[in-house]
Amino acid sequence: MKEKEAIILALFLSYLVLIARGKYIRSIKQGENNSQLLVYRRVNKTIQMGSGDIFDCIDVNLQPAFDHPLLKGHKIQMEPSSFPLGMDIKSPSQHVISPAQPPIIECPIGTIPILRNHRRDHITRQDIDEVAVTNNQQEEAGIEYRDDYIYGTRAIISVYEPKVKKDCKDLSASGLNINSGPEGGQADTIGAGYSVSPSLSGDGYARFHVAWDEGVLNKSCYDLTCPGFVQICHNFGLGERLQPVSVYNGSQYVITILIFKDPNTKNWWLIWGEEKTPIGYWPNSLFTYIKDKGSYAFWGGHVSGPTASTDSPQIGSGHFASEGYSKAAFIKNIKIVDGNNTLVNPGDKKALAGTTSLSKFTVDGYEIDKDGMHTFYGGPGDLV
Repeated sequence: MKEKEAIILALFLSYLVLIARGKYIRSIKQGENNSQLLVYRRVNKTIQMGSGDIFDCIDVNLQPAFDHPLLKGHKIQMEPSSFPLGMDIKSPSQHVISPAQPPIIECPIGTIPILRNHRRDHITRQDIDEVAVTNNQQEEAGIEYRDDYIYGTRAIISVYEPKVKKDCKDLSASGLNINSGPEGGQADTIGAGYSVSPSLSGDGYARFHVAWDEGVLNKSCYDLTCPGFVQICHNFGLGERLQPVSVYNGSQYVITILIFKDPNTKNWWLIWGEEKTPIGYWPNSLFTYIKDKGSYAFWGGHVSGPTASTDSPQIGSGHFASEGYSKAAFIKNIKIVDGNNTLVNPGDKKALAGTTSLSKFTVDGYEIDKDGMHTFYGGPGDLV
């Protein structure tokens, strides 16, 4: 097993959502891979995508989530009990934008697709634990938000494919997250977005992922690579390529993500797109600090890895935020879910837009209007 592969996986497990109170969580304690998880699961159907990715269709009731010790006997929830109020209000846009989508995976109803990744086949738990202690570098650009009552968030995120050097171990990611936890300690974190990581995926494509951190257990996970997230959608592939993507000074493509706490079951749901497609949920029983609500949110982009600060990849379009629409990446129509299960504007005094490195990444055009919070973000890093 190559050390390089182990390092890459460890970095990826500290994906974009593992940002606790403005600081990245670096500890990884879970290292199961897809091959191990599929050994004792009956594969209903195997599908090879045009991208070369292979998905196995697995019975929804036999998915990896239910190997988690806290989910033994868990009764699967096949849809949210209700959606946040205000989701049907359409905000007019002065620009023409279209959705980026992962390809539809034709798994039978009653199954879910699980991505195979042979690059992880020989990576062991011990290998991951050994590299987890590495002091990885990171930079970020976006909006931090602190509020004692965060029950969800929704945003529209432009999708680019930032350049990340093929021979490095860094990644570039954009998305949103929610967390809660003690000051200075490990936090419970949930989130979703896209990333570019050539050393892990073998390409420079933008791929969609979910991730979470169980603070008390000091465990970080993403997609279905370890137990936790319960997927219910039979034709949506976590880890698959998003297409089309935005073009600098050209057509713009976006993803729309909603994460919210079901007011009845208390599970945290992930909803995709304007069509409000439920992808799955994080069971409430997984967490300690975010059982009731979140206290911190982040929207934006980050780079992470051994050279993410000294030789930074791009964030977003690779251009500074001041270049504006069609040239800089953006996050728009940001809303939060309040205690009444209603989408509302974030409070301006609770938000902080900024970057960790003004020479490499910027934030510009920050505002809040009737449609929510908006900002441009990103930059070239050291790839000028």
